[in-house]
Amino acid sequence: MKLDRRLGFSLAILFAVVACAALVASRASSARPAQSAPASAQEGQIDRGRYIVQNVAMCEECHTPRDAGGNLDEAHALQGAPIWIVSVHPRTDWANRAPALAGFVGFTEQQGEDILERGIGPSGLPIQPPMHVYHMNHADAQAVIAYLRSLPAAYSR
Repeated sequence: MKLDRRLGFSLAILFAVVACAALVASRASSARPAQSAPASAQEGQIDRGRYIVQNVAMCEECHTPRDAGGNLDEAHALQGAPIWIVSVHPRTDWANRAPALAGFVGFTEQQGEDILERGIGPSGLPIQPPMHVYHMNHADAQAVIAYLRSLPAAYSR
């Protein structure tokens, strides 16, 4: 009989703990605003795009202006900059300036996809060196575009 009483007491404690945990979880979920799945998915896509832009493609290296010391001017990140890379051999197709990417102003979704997936510029011609030709998959290109659109548009120079 003692074993039955201990087992019953243990089950009662377990039930009380589970009920308290459910109550705490219920209060915690009602305390924060409900976030829709699409907003969460969009945030995930922006985070993925940020990772690609900052850590893989390293877009800031050319599309962000530099100060007199050659350091990136993070206050104007991705707002366009003169090209600091010089070709080893003279080329007529070498770009002099990297365009602003912040805000993704002046580009259509299709143009962005063409640049990132196929290396085709907005003019329909291959992008100019020293820009790398990327062959991103469609999902990565869309993530990069979502991230660039999430940034404040470039200031006027």
